[in-house]
Amino acid sequence: MAQLQFGDAKRLSHAYMISALDREEALRTARRLAAAAVCTQQGRAPCGQCRACRKVQENIHPDVITIARLEDDKGRKKREIGVDQIRQLSRDAVVLPNEAERKVYIIEDADRMNAAAQNAALKLLEEPPKGVMFLLCVENAQLLLPTVRSRCAEILCGGGQSAEDEENRKLARGYVKAVSSGSRAELYRWCAAHEGMDNRAAAAFAEAASALLADMLCGREADLGLSRGQLRRLLALMERCGSYLQVNVGVRQLFGLLAVDAIDSGGNRG
Repeated sequence: MAQLQFGDAKRLSHAYMISALDREEALRTARRLAAAAVCTQQGRAPCGQCRACRKVQENIHPDVITIARLEDDKGRKKREIGVDQIRQLSRDAVVLPNEAERKVYIIEDADRMNAAAQNAALKLLEEPPKGVMFLLCVENAQLLLPTVRSRCAEILCGGGQSAEDEENRKLARGYVKAVSSGSRAELYRWCAAHEGMDNRAAAAFAEAASALLADMLCGREADLGLSRGQLRRLLALMERCGSYLQVNVGVRQLFGLLAVDAIDSGGNRG
């Protein structure tokens, strides 16, 4: 699945159902969405740089809470999420957040909630406390009550990136590699070779590059020898380019900016 950018956190829904055949993929998407919800930076979220984003990635943010199946006395996960867990969630949801403007609850294996738990969850989804978001991770959405599904915006994880997403990610990696080489000539050649793309393709490239750089900052991707400061600088540059495209700045001018401003005079290596 493509790395998601969710835009303005204030426009996020209060509930999402994240469907994926791979449980870990659903959780990765949920954590990224949770980071977007508590991100403290302006612009596209999650930024991957702020303290809140880093805490979510390290699973230590006090306002991002994960609900999972309990274990039995032998350390094995129980078959279901019970109603008592959802009732406890309901009591906790009305407590004000510790650091962020909202609280986020990630429910792992939400399709394993039993009927009583789902009915309790439905009450929460129908009348959510102010400033609370629910992320339901499922492998089989049909196991959820239709009334529960209808209260959630749906995100489908297809089990992998589309061909277009993969190509944009490859382009983004090629650009970052050209920057990390420290050679202005190599960077200029790369930008000249790709400046002929149309506005839509350039916007998709800029979004993929922003996502890649955020992943590098969070340690999910190798940094290719760039320091955190250089990664942050590149991410800011890419987000500027994305905003320029929205006001019809030409693609050639955009790649000219990417060629000139990416390598600072102090060198590239961290």
